[in-house]
Amino acid sequence: MRTTVWWGKVTSTMLASLLILADAAEEGRKVVLAMLVVGLIFIAVIALGELTHYLAVKRKARTPSRTL
Repeated sequence: MRTTVWWGKVTSTMLASLLILADAAEEGRKVVLAMLVVGLIFIAVIALGELTHYLAVKRKARTPSRTL
């Protein structure tokens, strides 16, 4: 009888710790996904800047320069 009570306390403690770990794992997953989204935003901004720079250089090369 005494072993059953002890085992019940151990299993409930283990179950509680597993639930906490599951919650922490879910929170970690959310953090990683948020970091990936922020990284993609940074890459998109850099790519947009490089694209506009490339198009400006191409447009400037296309127009004839005037010599006085």
